[in-house]
Amino acid sequence: SFTDWSAYSKELNFVGFQNFIDVFSGDQDYLQYILNTLLFTMVTTAAKTGLGLLFALALSRNIKAKNFHRGVMYMPSVLSILIIGLVFKSILNYNNGLLNTLLDAFHLGIFKQKWLSDLAVVWKSIYGVDAWRGIGYVMTIFLAGLNTIPKSYYEAAEIDGANFWQRLRYVTLPMLSGAIMINLVFGITYGLKVFDIVYVLTNGGPGHATEVLTTYAFQLYSRGQYGMSSALNTVLLVITAIIGVFIVKTLGKQEVQQ
Repeated sequence: SFTDWSAYSKELNFVGFQNFIDVFSGDQDYLQYILNTLLFTMVTTAAKTGLGLLFALALSRNIKAKNFHRGVMYMPSVLSILIIGLVFKSILNYNNGLLNTLLDAFHLGIFKQKWLSDLAVVWKSIYGVDAWRGIGYVMTIFLAGLNTIPKSYYEAAEIDGANFWQRLRYVTLPMLSGAIMINLVFGITYGLKVFDIVYVLTNGGPGHATEVLTTYAFQLYSRGQYGMSSALNTVLLVITAIIGVFIVKTLGKQEVQQ
């Protein structure tokens, strides 16, 4: 990452921080790719954590076929991301994809979109596919956390007159701080290094609108620009380390205080 190493020259020169200066200078679109990566991380982590907690609360109750529903929710997380991407690329195809075909069949053609090529909806499509894949995994971690909360805490809260929302705020969420920390760390580290789902669905397109750090680093490496590709990966490593340490320390302190 501190050299101009490339496939186009036999010479390998030390260039210091020049590659990193180029990344943050704004002359290229590197900053946009960093922003795309951070935005993907924040949106997908928030969506999967929030919806995963919601499903965990629903499926922790005594309902019929509870284990079946849990299995259905968890199953997407064990599938290959590559396979998921290929399947949804077919489903979201504009001309003959399953989604638009169903919309036409139910006379809802007004809602048809170019899901993977329209700048207005392409990121929403990627977020949706990734959330569908990851919610079950997050839900499972929350279910494990819910099973460790003594029922006596809820009984005491009910005796004190606490309603559902008060029990959720003052009993459930504090006792789930460990599970929340795990899901946030896993979600953020996954989001920052996301590659497969973006590469398969859009390959960074249309144009470079959905490019993230890993997909562009892969393109640079494929073109023989090894030095700049390594610099982008180093930037990603530093960002991941800083955010990961911050989350662990922040939530770890809260868990100790509780």
